[in-house]
Formats: sequence, structure tokens, C-alpha cells
Amino acid sequence: MTNSDFFAARDIHEACTRLSQSGKEAHILAGGTDLMVAINRRRLFPHKLIYIGQSGMDGIEVKDGHLVIGAAATHTAVIQSKAVKDHAGLLVDACCSIGSKAIRNIGTIGGNICNASPAADAATALLALGAEVKLVSAHGERAIALKDFFTGPGETVLQPDELLKEIILPLTKGDSRWGWLKVGQRKADVIGIATAAVSLRLEHGTCRDVRIALGAVAPTPLLAAKASAMLEGRTADESLISEVAQAAADETSPIDDTRGSAWYRKQICGVLVKRILTAATK
Repeated sequence: MTNSDFFAARDIHEACTRLSQSGKEAHILAGGTDLMVAINRRRLFPHKLIYIGQSGMDGIEVKDGHLVIGAAATHTAVIQSKAVKDHAGLLVDACCSIGSKAIRNIGTIGGNICNASPAADAATALLALGAEVKLVSAHGERAIALKDFFTGPGETVLQPDELLKEIILPLTKGDSRWGWLKVGQRKADVIGIATAAVSLRLEHGTCRDVRIALGAVAPTPLLAAKASAMLEGRTADESLISEVAQAAADETSPIDDTRGSAWYRKQICGVLVKRILTAATK
């Protein structure tokens, strides 16, 4: 690559304009913890890079009854944000499990989503939190539920002239409960064999707004809709929790790879969901 192939956008308007002009030839660069590895290993040969790390897309704020996180916010910024701690503690736990401290300091939450890895930790937690994402181009913007954003491993609904602007989360209310668990081949700096994220609200002992999400066990981060619906509006007891955990495992479609077998992934999903629900509904 030459210097002419690199463009540092000063704001989102510049980024969208350049992306519209470049189309499929361009790749968005923020932290670069995945993109630059792919380039250095000769797996990707982008003609143009559009850098958005200094384009003002890294804000985190409570706005209009929602928690809004800019796509260029680093994992460390998310972890340290009081607004995120107050309204999305689940996301803090998930971001703490991403890579090493050095990776968290430069890797962005938008990159974790747009990379579309089935094992993306932040994406899995955000599914459980009911997130939506705002996509923007030179022609306008649109908001879609995160559960509709992923289409396959490394694939999303992003059009060639679109970029991810921000992530929008509903504010927690009432007696909100949540939990995050990750299984890997070591304790830290690891891609998960399986992850589970659960968010719910207790209303006089009844479970409301239940969302169970799983990572690394399907072609995309997975919202276990059937299992979540089984618990919605009901009082959790040991028997029901076991049924919901099994239903969540049944919704997965894992593969064998170097990190773990499909059989193990399916089994451990049920265990993780059961542990989280047992603790969250006490």
C-alpha cells in the first residue's frame, strides 16, 4: 500500500463521502486488531483504508432514554464508562474478557461487531441486552436490531457504502439481572469455545424481558429466542431453568474446530446458561 491508499476521516461525513466514492475497494479501519492482522498475513488486500479512529465516533452517552455507544469507542473506554457500568454491566464483563489489555486499549466495539465472528464477545453480550445498531452512508442512515445484522461468519447486512455509526441500548429498569460466562482453552486472552450472556428483569418473582445469547456455537452470535420465550412471564425454579438451558443448547449449531468439538460446545452451552440463570433468579 502507498500513502494515497490511506485516508483519515476527520468526521463521519468525510468517512461516508470517501466510502461512497470508493465502494467495495475500501475497508474501514479503527483499532485494526483484526484487519491489520489479516493484511499482514496476506489474507486481505484492501485497495483503500478509511480510518475513523479520530472521526468523533467514540462517544458514550445516555440520550433520549437510551445508552448510545459510538462504534469507534475502545473496549477499555466501554469498561471504564460510568454510563455503561450503570446501565449495561453485562457489556462491561464481556469486554473485560476480550483479548489482552493492549488489545482492549485499541480494539473497538464497532470492530468487534462488524468483524462478525461467531465468537465475538461484545456482540454476544449486546444481543442479550437488546441492542440495535445505526448504519450510515452518504445517502442517509437506518437502524436495525443487532439480531438482524449478522448473516453468516464474517458477513453482515452492511452495504459497500455503509458504516456502523453507533450501538443503541435500552436503559435497564426495575430489578434487572444479568450474567456472562465464557469457556476457553485458558483463563484470558483467548477466543471462546463457547460463551453465554443472559439479561432479564424480575417483577415480583416473574421473569420479564428475557434474552439469552450464545457465542461460538452457531454461524453467527446467536439469540436463543425459543429458550428465552420459555422463561418469559414465568417464575424460575430448578426444573424450569434446566428445561430452558437444554432448549438453549438445542438451538445451537456448533462445529468442530481446533478450539473444541461440536458435541462439547452444545453440552457446555446448557451448563453455562443454567449457571447464569440459577444465579440471576435467586
